[in-house]
Amino acid sequence: MTEDQISFLNRLAIKAGEEIMKIYAEPFDVESKADGSPVTLADAAAEKIILAGLAELFPDVPVVAEESVEAGHLPNVGDRYFLVDPLDGTKEFLKKNGEFTVNIALIEDGVPVFGVVAAPALGEIFWGGALAGEGGTRQQAFRGRISNGDVADSEAIAVRTPPAQGLSVLASRSHMSEETANLIGRLQVAEQLSVGSSLKLCWVAAGKADLYPRLAPTMQWDIAAGDAVVRGAGGSVVVAGSYADFVYRVPENPHKNDLLNPHFVAVSSKALLPDLAPAA
Repeated sequence: MTEDQISFLNRLAIKAGEEIMKIYAEPFDVESKADGSPVTLADAAAEKIILAGLAELFPDVPVVAEESVEAGHLPNVGDRYFLVDPLDGTKEFLKKNGEFTVNIALIEDGVPVFGVVAAPALGEIFWGGALAGEGGTRQQAFRGRISNGDVADSEAIAVRTPPAQGLSVLASRSHMSEETANLIGRLQVAEQLSVGSSLKLCWVAAGKADLYPRLAPTMQWDIAAGDAVVRGAGGSVVVAGSYADFVYRVPENPHKNDLLNPHFVAVSSKALLPDLAPAA
């Protein structure tokens, strides 16, 4: 991913966020998807902007986007495709707490090689992955401030070294499961933090927490961009139980359920993984 491509995708996420904020500022209607989850006009408006931008700069790369999939459009994608969640954290959007995000990720051979996560209500943006720079491509991650349609005050971010005792653990604000609570209960936890949407992954990447377990349903587009940021910052996203590295795949002639994720854990360090296993 080149600097020009990164700048384009970051600005595209910001532009989609600006459209979301127009709707966020006014009264809006809420509908329900087939699975009962909420959706608003903001989801569709943001996705329209993102799809148009991706078609402009990456016309040959297929796109798997949440609202398009809900409408029945799920293309065959091969080994290189974009994953788009135009508004992750709709429940946070409805609560007006600002903890919702715009997510764009590029997948290559099962790996999120780039992801941008914009939080328009908070004025924050995170991006990372396998980024080109001096000396070639390497894993990097950054955080910036959204200002006048662009990124300001960007800085490199990295996961933190886990403390010897007392972990900082992230949990979903709106989707806490019994399995997740049980896993957290096995750990030595100094503080438990809650935040909405893919911001949890970005907080691990930025060194605000040591791990984020998610033992509840998610879709590929929910986490791919944040996963890229975590990897760029030096952390890992692994499958819960096996603790194998997370891999993204879309089979031929796919259906929506093919994009369901296994349960996962985002960690600042794989040295934490033995502590996550149940006692024998």
